[in-house]
Parts: sequence; C-alpha cells; structure tokens
Amino acid sequence: MSAEPPADGAPPAAERPPAGENEPADEKPFGEPGAPLNRRNPFLFGFLFGLGVIVAYALFLGVRNAASMLILVFIALFLAIGLNPAVARLRRWGLRRGAAVAIVALGVVGLMAGGIVALIPPLVTQTTELINNAPDVVESLRRSETINELVQRYDIANRVQGAVNAGTITNALGGVVGGARLLFGTIFNILTVLVLTIYFMASFDRIKATGYRLVPASRRERVSLLTDEILTKVGAYMVGALAIAVLAGASTFALALVLGLAYPFALAVVVAVCDLIPQIGATLGAVVVSLVGLASSLTDGIACLVFFLIYQQLENYLIYPRVMRRSVRVSDVAALVAALLGVGLFGVIGALIAIPMVAAIQLIMREVLLPSLEER
Repeated sequence: MSAEPPADGAPPAAERPPAGENEPADEKPFGEPGAPLNRRNPFLFGFLFGLGVIVAYALFLGVRNAASMLILVFIALFLAIGLNPAVARLRRWGLRRGAAVAIVALGVVGLMAGGIVALIPPLVTQTTELINNAPDVVESLRRSETINELVQRYDIANRVQGAVNAGTITNALGGVVGGARLLFGTIFNILTVLVLTIYFMASFDRIKATGYRLVPASRRERVSLLTDEILTKVGAYMVGALAIAVLAGASTFALALVLGLAYPFALAVVVAVCDLIPQIGATLGAVVVSLVGLASSLTDGIACLVFFLIYQQLENYLIYPRVMRRSVRVSDVAALVAALLGVGLFGVIGALIAIPMVAAIQLIMREVLLPSLEER
C-alpha cells in the first residue's frame, strides 16, 4: 500500500528538517538593554573625576620617583642625537652602522679615559704632598701669633675638641659611607648614560621611523623633513659646545704655562670637561685652577681669579652667542636669553636643551606658523 503524498505540496516527512532548526533565533535572549547611563549623573561624574585624579596622581608619583632615571635617559638621548652626525658621516664612508657606532663610542670612551689619566698623576702627587706637609703646616700655624690670638678669643680649641668627642666615629662613618655612595653613584650614572647612548645610536634610525609612523600619512613627509632639520641643529649645537670647551681648555693651558703652574695639561682638561657641564661647569673649573694657583703663590691665585672672571664674561656674552649663531644659526640675543631662561627654569637640563629648543622653535615658526598666518 503506497503512502499518499502530503497535501498542499509539502515535502515528505523524511525530508523535513527537524523542528526548530530553521526557526529564527531570538536576537536578544536576555531581554532589551536598558537606557545608556546619563553622563550628567552626579554619581557617574564624581566617580570618573575621582578615578582621573587617582590616575593623574599615580602618574605624578611614578614620574617623581623615576625622575633621576628619566634625566639619565634624556641626557643619553640628547648625546645620541648630537653624536649621530658623526655616525652618519662614517656610514657615508662605507661603514656599517654597527661599526660606525662602535668607532664613535670608542672615541668618546678614549677621550674620557685620557682625561682621567691626565688627572690622576697630579691628584695623587698633590694629595701626597699635602699629607707630608701637614705637620709643618700645623706647626707654623701654632707659632703664628695671630692664629693663637684668634684661638684664644673664640675658644676654638675647646669647641673643636667638643665636636670631636661628640661625633668623631659617627661623622667619620657618615663621611666614608657618603663618599662611597657618591663615588659609586657617579660611576653608575656615567656607565648608564654611556650604555644608553650606545643603544640609542645603534637604533637611531628605527626610533625615528617608529616616531614618523605615528604621524598621519598626509603630513609624514613634511614632519620628517622638519624633524631631521631639528636633529641636525642639535648635532651642530654639540659641535659648538665642544669648540667652546676646547677654547676654554686652551686658554687655561696658556695661563698655566705663563704662571708656571704644575700640570698645565691636566688643568686644561679639567676646565674643558667642566665647561661642558651647563650652569656650574665653568665656575667649577675656575675654582679648581684658582686653588692650584693659590697653592703655588698668592700672586698666582689672584691672577687666576682675575683671568677667569674676565674670561667667563667674554665667554658668556661674546664667544658663546657668536659660536651658537654660526653653528645653530640662532641670534646672539636669542642664544643668551635662552641660556639664562633654561638655567632658571629647568637647571642643568634647561641649559642643555635651551639653544636647540630655540632653533627648533624658530624653524617651526618660519616653516609652519608664519605661512599659515599669511594664508588667512
């Protein structure tokens, strides 16, 4: 007996899909979503405001706690930018970037080692002479009537003895620990800056390429050209600073030869290296040379003081602006004002970036701001 076909043309039961297979599923199985939160709700506004304050304070604490490391990173990046023209020059001569970075890094390390080697012999000799002559100096002071009168009038002997009895061991330990901490901290900072500078020089092109990719494609070419010009000015600033430091060292060498001071080359290295330190470097070098001159004779000490007072005025107001105008193409007034404002606002870092920052601002004003104002 054959099965009758289903009515209305429906497919046979064997060919029908299981019940519910092609039925439309509920797109919102958990119900209709509620209305969005009102952004003007006082509770929501207060919560977001408090969360923003907490995040901002956490970022502030992080930057404050890592300020010393961030300064080292910034100095290393600045040095890498300044040394990159030398690396680029070696690469144009056919060297690979790794070899060029190695040669520049070895040159910097060699200059540092040469300065240290030049300073160690006079430091050891002068310290030894001071220790050997200490008994004679003390005896001559004891025989001086003026010194004895001052000791008796102000009761210096008893005060010194009381201070010694009160904290000799503590002060000695504190001095030793503090001196060791300062020494190892300085060595660590120098090595950190050196290593970071080498890493930044080795990956300088990749860092630039990554930074340029963060710029919209329509403006990428113009931004890259302006940034390359700014980086070139930073390198020119480094060359100008080195030229000023070499001039200061050569002047000190000539002064030491004229006065007959001991170790003139070492004194010149001290002044040249100190002159590279913004804000206080030139003063430190002048103090060191003046102390050496006073140790030689009172006349030599006064001559050194007068020389550095005159030379620093010439360097600050004549040599420095002229060199920066030629190397970075910044006007004399802009270079002088930028250096003073940088020192006053940000200390050593401000003095380090003042001139390149002015050069960058002048470039952006000339190429971006003024043309946009002319079009309006």
